[in-house]
Amino acid sequence: MTLEQEIKSVIRDVPDFPKPGILFKDITPILLQPFLMEKMVAKIIEQFKNTPIDAVAGIESRGYLFGLLIAQALKVPFIMIRKEGKLPAKTIKESYDLEYGSATIEVHSDAITPNTNILIHDDLLATGGTAIAAAKLIQQKANVIGFSFIINLSFLNGVSKLTPIQPNIQSLISY
Repeated sequence: MTLEQEIKSVIRDVPDFPKPGILFKDITPILLQPFLMEKMVAKIIEQFKNTPIDAVAGIESRGYLFGLLIAQALKVPFIMIRKEGKLPAKTIKESYDLEYGSATIEVHSDAITPNTNILIHDDLLATGGTAIAAAKLIQQKANVIGFSFIINLSFLNGVSKLTPIQPNIQSLISY
C-alpha cells in the first residue's frame, strides 16, 4: 500500500459538516496511528529536502498537529498562526474573505525573524484563502519558502491561487 493509499484509508468522511452539503475530510483518525504520522512527517520533510527552511508556521488549529512535528524534526522554530484574539502578546493581523463571510488571523509580532525562510503548513488546502492570508502575514517580515498540506482538494483550485506567492506547494494526498 502506498503512503497516499494508507492516509486515505484512515481519513474519515463526515457528511454535512460544518454545514449541509460539505463533505468534511477528518484527519483526526490519523492521530491514532503514530507510525503513519511518522511516515507522513518524513515524506513532508523529503518533499522540501532542497528547501532552506528556517521555521515552520502552522495555521490554527489542525495545521499545528503536523506543523509542530515537522519543525521539531527539522530542529527549527514553530510559529503559531491563530484566529484573531487568541494570542496574548502584540500581534500582526491579516483579514481575508471566506465563502460565507470573512475572518482575521494573526501571529505574535516577535515570532517571525526578519528575512528568514518560512514553510507554511496546514492540514488542508481548499480555496487557498487562509493560506494566502498566512503568507501575507509572513511576508510582512520574512519569506514564504513553500506551502505544505496533508490534503489538497484539487477541484477547488487552491494551488493556482497560491502559485503566484510561492510555487513550491506540496501535499500528501489529493481529492
